[in-house]
Amino acid sequence: MKPTIVLASTSPFRRSILEKLQIPFICVSPNCDETPFDNEPAMDLVKRLAEKKARSCNDLPPNSLIIGSDQVCVINEKIVGKPHTKEKAIEQLSQASGQCVSFYTGLSLYNNTSNTAQTICEVFKVHFRELTPLQIENYIEKEQPLNCAGSFKSEGLGIALFDRLEGKDPNTLIGLPLISLIDMLETENYSILK
Repeated sequence: MKPTIVLASTSPFRRSILEKLQIPFICVSPNCDETPFDNEPAMDLVKRLAEKKARSCNDLPPNSLIIGSDQVCVINEKIVGKPHTKEKAIEQLSQASGQCVSFYTGLSLYNNTSNTAQTICEVFKVHFRELTPLQIENYIEKEQPLNCAGSFKSEGLGIALFDRLEGKDPNTLIGLPLISLIDMLETENYSILK
């Protein structure tokens, strides 16, 4: 019997990415504190939180494979989160203008039967165009990216902000590295195409 696949996330973006694999899965809300440690490097933070999210889901059937993911945006060596306000979004995109911005995405696949987890961090780099204040305001007005790390949606109009993208898997930028997840599932003898 195939394991139950569980996405430890309430993010509609991660849900829609996982749906691309055309496998049955359920979503549960992770139950963990996501506060960063003092001076915790971005890579360590996202790996720790991805695994913590996957391990925090209780009351699941045995033989479940739980997917945890966490992402941060780093601009000028500073971790930035979701802006939540228009003013903060303007500030983030102004800082990103003409810069290379790094996204660190932690991915963990936890097997609740063997109590083991595979956990990695993938880095995706976004090279931003030089943006004028008017372009930034117009973009924010049109797409309202206030719940997105870095203040943009790459799967939408956000693509107009970029000069180029650099990374293994474009899904990583949205928050769930599918290529690596497929490899992890294969390690657990769960094949997507069988």
